[in-house]
Amino acid sequence: MNIALLTAGGVGNRMGQDIPKQFMTIYEKPVLIYTLEAFQKHTEINAIAVVCLPGWEPILQAYANQFRINKLKWIFQGGTSNQESIHNGIFGLKENGCDDNDIIIVHDGVRPLVSNKIISDNIATCKEFGYAVTGLVCKEVIMEIRDGVVLPIATPRERLARTQTPHTYHLGDLIKAHKDAAEKGIFDTVAPCDMIARIGEHDQHLVQGSEKNGLKLTRPEDVDIFKSLIELETVKNK
Repeated sequence: MNIALLTAGGVGNRMGQDIPKQFMTIYEKPVLIYTLEAFQKHTEINAIAVVCLPGWEPILQAYANQFRINKLKWIFQGGTSNQESIHNGIFGLKENGCDDNDIIIVHDGVRPLVSNKIISDNIATCKEFGYAVTGLVCKEVIMEIRDGVVLPIATPRERLARTQTPHTYHLGDLIKAHKDAAEKGIFDTVAPCDMIARIGEHDQHLVQGSEKNGLKLTRPEDVDIFKSLIELETVKNK
């Protein structure tokens, strides 16, 4: 199976809202539903799991019912960090009978503009190489900040990638990586690609992302951009 695992366990303090950012309503639809719809509509996605902020599970299920997200099969409790939330999700999938060979597409619940092509390319790359990480090669000049001063770095920007999600792996490989990270005392990673690289895996293949997919709703200005893109898409489809 190809299973989308969405992380939606954060509180979203930087958004300045009374409710978690993934449940914010934009044009009468919660942010998380926009993201879920991308995977619901994709023909290669067999099932969806969400790692949810504790206490919000019934609300998530109610929204899924309202917007007909019938591929949502499992809701797991989120942790105190991204790494812990993904841990809860993948071990929950294993406990619910998922196979080690199942492909797990890990994606941020507040990154709603993931395209059909990015999802397809992640699945195809994982099938071919075992690992897939979405990202874009840097166009900007990247500098190091040290004591408030910007300094050059030796690596050319053409060799640097701005990672996005999805990050895609076989379930068995992802479970093993989390076990290896725990044995090495690695608990502070913010993305699966970082954790897997830090335990010594150097064969994660890049999937071309997009500037739209780079939009992760974490600050109020991100919401303004998202609204503008929705309005533009509405005009184009008229």
